[in-house]
Amino acid sequence: MNQPTRLFDCLALKLAQHPLEDMLAGKEGGQWKKYSTATVKDTVDRLSAGLLSIGIGAGDMTPEGRDKVALLSKNRPEWVMVDLAVQQIGAILTPLYPTINVNELEFVLGDAQAKVVFVNDQDLFLKVLSIKDRLPHLQKIYTFEHVANALHWKELMAAATPELIASIPSISDKIGYEDLVTIIYTSGTTGTPKGVMLSHRNVLSNVTASLPCFPPGENMRALSFLPLNHILERMVTYMYLFKGTAIYYAESMDTIGDNLKEVKPHLFTTVPRLLEKVYDKIMAKGAELTGTKKKLFFWAHGLAEKFEINTSLSFGYRMQLAIANKLIFSKWREALGGNVKAIISGGAACQVRLIRIFTAAGITIMEGYGLTETSPVICVNRYEEDGREFGSVGPMISGVEVKIAEDGEILCKGPNIMMGYYKRPDITAEVMQGEWFSTGDIGTFSPRGFLKITDRKKELFKTSGGKYVAPLPIESRLKESIYIEQVMVIGADRKFVSALIVPSFPNVQEWARQQGIPETDPDKLIRDARVLEHFRELVESFNKFFNPVEQVKKFELLSQEWSVDSGELTPKLSLKRKVVLEKYKEAIERIYA
Repeated sequence: MNQPTRLFDCLALKLAQHPLEDMLAGKEGGQWKKYSTATVKDTVDRLSAGLLSIGIGAGDMTPEGRDKVALLSKNRPEWVMVDLAVQQIGAILTPLYPTINVNELEFVLGDAQAKVVFVNDQDLFLKVLSIKDRLPHLQKIYTFEHVANALHWKELMAAATPELIASIPSISDKIGYEDLVTIIYTSGTTGTPKGVMLSHRNVLSNVTASLPCFPPGENMRALSFLPLNHILERMVTYMYLFKGTAIYYAESMDTIGDNLKEVKPHLFTTVPRLLEKVYDKIMAKGAELTGTKKKLFFWAHGLAEKFEINTSLSFGYRMQLAIANKLIFSKWREALGGNVKAIISGGAACQVRLIRIFTAAGITIMEGYGLTETSPVICVNRYEEDGREFGSVGPMISGVEVKIAEDGEILCKGPNIMMGYYKRPDITAEVMQGEWFSTGDIGTFSPRGFLKITDRKKELFKTSGGKYVAPLPIESRLKESIYIEQVMVIGADRKFVSALIVPSFPNVQEWARQQGIPETDPDKLIRDARVLEHFRELVESFNKFFNPVEQVKKFELLSQEWSVDSGELTPKLSLKRKVVLEKYKEAIERIYA
């Protein structure tokens, strides 16, 4: 087969070159069920034929004229099979977060005029059913799990006749490199969702340019748990499919620890928030040790904090690190399954300190940067050491150009830039300056040409004294403390900078116990004078890293962790600043009273 020009070409390519026994795998009834390349190809073809049988197809090949298929499900093999089946008959997949609220769901399904929806289970079936009457285009809802009074996805495959299957190649031959492949609605932190239109060229160019950045090697396994409707996990999935890497789907976010030990993956993608939680767990285990073991653990951790890449480390340091590696860090790697070559981190800024410590422990973190609109990768730190730099998001991938505008905004150009926002030429025009896409992020280049993200343009604020403050670097620094779980820096149009802090209660409770404070209730702890003094000293110790204007002068401690369910975080765990400002108005007023 020649150079692939469509994402679904991965099936024919791998079937011819490198078929796998476990192309995709998911847990069913407590056991791993593996799908071979041949089984996946057969299932995808039958699904395509089933969709054709109910009238789903390419229409007149315009973005508006092509049929839309929506998908709300956790990660599982069926997700990818539906994606490929929809692609090869020229329909358009519109994936959604399973956690999406009903109002947004109604908006997206209505805006996309989705004709068919695939859902994971009964809860999601009922969620879609509750708004079906208000969606005149929606014809059918299929479920992956068996749900009473609902159509099961296998019923669609049962409708696949040999004639319909035989008609697929002539349909897919009409689909080209430049054609639309998916519409991904980004909830973002403000406003109604926008449908980002991505073509085969957008995503496939990103796959091709990202592949050389990754660990080399055949017969690797990946664990997948970041939501597949997020462009990072989806693009990386196509990378695995083209490379011939087997993909195993974690059962849920809560089982990742167990699934890592079962699958022993070589690769996985994550968001920094989950890496922080892994690190906190490791540190909590270390704190439980006693005697020599505890001393050794913290000695190794101290060594890791001094680690550097692309520089010659002293012989003594390297010897000590080798000992730490054998005694301590080998156990860290075992907790991740023992085979991890690299962890790909995206979606938000990762603390430099974490990347440094994990790298010293023999766990390569490849932090990258991009947006849904850029398919997504713009830059990424490479697997090879000389292609990485702590504190940066790496060099550009091949074919992608970046320039910094006069106001510091990062502009990007390349084959990865979206076709535009669906049915919204007005907002497309706002972010495009000719061929250059405005990212909304502020950044600079390091001397070696590695990109550094310094803030979100929208999140920069001015104090009432007229000074600009970038909250992200301050928040990242504060989160280095084991006592701080979440933080939001505020101060727009105010006299000084302040912060809302959600403490890490397990660590604060342990600290309180050591101080002889018997209280464990979060609501009471955050009002205890000794705890408040502890946080004052903590914030003060971090203030020395910032110039006077940026220093946190006052703060309020909060007893409830921010989450997607309670509304302060987007599904990809970014902070909804507006929501937090509104929700904690009283606390903020106390700070500035």
